[in-house]
Amino acid sequence: MSHRAELVAPEVQAALADGRAVVALESTIIAHGLPYPDNLAVARALEAAVRAQGAVPATIAVVDGVARIGLGDADLERLAEHGATMAKAGAADLAVHLASAGDAATTVSATSLLAARAGIRVFATGGIGGVHRGDSGDVSSDLYTLARVPIACVSSGAKAILDLPRTMETLESLGVLVIGHRTSELPAFYTRGSGLALEHRVDDIAALAAILRARFDLLGQRGVLVANPVPAEAALDQVEIDAVIAAAVTEAEAADVRGKRLTPFLLARIAEVTAGRSVVANRALAEDNARVAGALAVAYAGAHSPAVVPSRQR
Repeated sequence: MSHRAELVAPEVQAALADGRAVVALESTIIAHGLPYPDNLAVARALEAAVRAQGAVPATIAVVDGVARIGLGDADLERLAEHGATMAKAGAADLAVHLASAGDAATTVSATSLLAARAGIRVFATGGIGGVHRGDSGDVSSDLYTLARVPIACVSSGAKAILDLPRTMETLESLGVLVIGHRTSELPAFYTRGSGLALEHRVDDIAALAAILRARFDLLGQRGVLVANPVPAEAALDQVEIDAVIAAAVTEAEAADVRGKRLTPFLLARIAEVTAGRSVVANRALAEDNARVAGALAVAYAGAHSPAVVPSRQR
């Protein structure tokens, strides 16, 4: 390659060098999550939520064939305005987008990989990918990447369109530590619960940071999923959303929509049927996850490695 594979923004680089808090943010939620200019407003809101906690935001995307760790406002606007025509870069095909010298929005897997390579240990997103419903064998690379890199991903569980029990089983098999923040069950993205009990619950940010220090710094282990439920005022009714998702999945099967096209198709149909209420919930949970991640990154940066780490708090 004739150009740099990665470029860390000066503010992010300075924060990392000083041991200060940094939070990674993905760019797919901007490029493909909402129409312009709503997506630009969300991008700025996520960064503002991180800054409000005293951390530095690092939105990640591929720009002109370079993995940019931290974007300026002009880059955010470019991503928001032209994102619909951009490719989505996952961890598996990231090299293709770097070599092509083009632009691409990074998914959870690519963002996690790039953030961890830069030394960032906390990442905020909306919901991770997982095991899709049915017997297609479609499993998101998000799960495998989290198992391989030392990063804590703050999300509202996995996307509700997925097979959540099988997603939980896969996370366990891969050795990803799942911790509920202010919840004892896995959130289901649009709703605060899924009925799937979590073994670990931690409500205190300092205690959660201590666990990250033990896992990453003392034990040299990899990914953590911090499951943070959607704010109550934005949550949707579980019975209603389950019916909407089931209908959308049936439509997708009838139209033979699969692979990378499936998730955008399902989310668009859900937004349409709920008259945009799912989009409001998506934005609310993304901003809250950014806020929690900012607080967690600050606590992690200032924490001392604990001698004893509790395995569970109830």
